[in-house]
Amino acid sequence: MDYQILLRQLYQDFNARQIDSVLAHMHTDVSWPNGWEGGYVSGQEEVRAYWLRQWEQIDPLVEPVSFDAKPDGQIAIKVRQIIRNMEGEVLSDTLLFHIYTFENGKVRTMTIEH
Repeated sequence: MDYQILLRQLYQDFNARQIDSVLAHMHTDVSWPNGWEGGYVSGQEEVRAYWLRQWEQIDPLVEPVSFDAKPDGQIAIKVRQIIRNMEGEVLSDTLLFHIYTFENGKVRTMTIEH
């Protein structure tokens, strides 16, 4: 499976707020970082609830910059993350790394590294 193509599509769908399209590619027991409030959320429904809460308060845009397949099967993506408030003012513009693991072709975990 070409995870780079899949992950590019997931970022595009996230930025378009196509939540069901993104969740369809996540493991039912996905572990996802709550980069906004802290900690992690588990499972598709917790990820959905987290994103819906987030999108009521801030407007994130996350664009992949580069991809690196690790020997252990993880995929590290350098991303540019722009966070705006609901009035469009930029609150942050940062480069981060999103590290993904997969199980049975679905996103199993994602972590954020600065």
